[in-house]
Amino acid sequence: MAKSQSMLYSLYSLCMLLAFSSALKFDSEAFHQGDPRGTRCIRNFVSRDTLVVVTATVDGYRGDGMIVNMHIKDAVGNEYGRPKDVAGEQRMAFTSHADASFDVCFENYLSGAQGVRHPFRHVELDIDIGADAKDWSAVQTTEKLKPVETELRRIEEMVAEIVDEMDYLRSREQKLRDTNESTNNRVKWFAFSTMGMLVALGAWQVIYLRAYFRSKHLI
Repeated sequence: MAKSQSMLYSLYSLCMLLAFSSALKFDSEAFHQGDPRGTRCIRNFVSRDTLVVVTATVDGYRGDGMIVNMHIKDAVGNEYGRPKDVAGEQRMAFTSHADASFDVCFENYLSGAQGVRHPFRHVELDIDIGADAKDWSAVQTTEKLKPVETELRRIEEMVAEIVDEMDYLRSREQKLRDTNESTNNRVKWFAFSTMGMLVALGAWQVIYLRAYFRSKHLI
C-alpha cells in the first residue's frame, strides 16, 4: 500500500510539473482611453477542442476611477469573450476552435478626467487547460469514485494530453522537415537551371560572335 501511494505521489508530482496550466500575478497600470500602454496580454498555446478555464482576480472596485476590460482571442481570429469593467473574480470557460496560441488581454483605462493617486490594479491570472480545467470534485461525485481513483483518472488524462501534444509536435516537425526538403530541391533545380541557361547563353554568344567576325572577314 505504501509503495503504491509513493508511486502515485511520484506520478502526481511529475504531472504537476508538466501540467498545461499557468498562474501569474502582475500590476496593470491605467492610462487614458486609446493609449496602447494600457493593454497587457498573456499568451498561451492550446490544442483544438480543448477545455480552457481562465480565472482572473482583479482588485479595486467599480467606480474607483479605473476600468479594466478583458479580451480573450486566439491567433486565427476566434474570440472567446470580452468582459467589461472587471472587478473581483472573473471566470470564463471555453473550448478552443483551433490548434493555436490564444491571448488573455487586460485593458486598464482611466474612467474620467480626474487623476487617480495610485493608477494600478493588481491582477491574479490562472489559466487551466485540459484535465486541469475539469471539476474533478463533480466527476468524483457523479461517478462515485474514490479519491485515489479520481487522482489516477486525472493523471491518466494529463498523461494522455502530454502524449497528444508530443504527437502534434512530431507532426509539425515532420511537416517542417518536408517543407525544408522541398525548398532545398527547388533551390537545387533552380541553380542547375540557371547554370544551364548561363552556359547555353555563353555558347550562343561564342557562336554568334564567330559567325559575325567571319562575315566581316576578321577571322
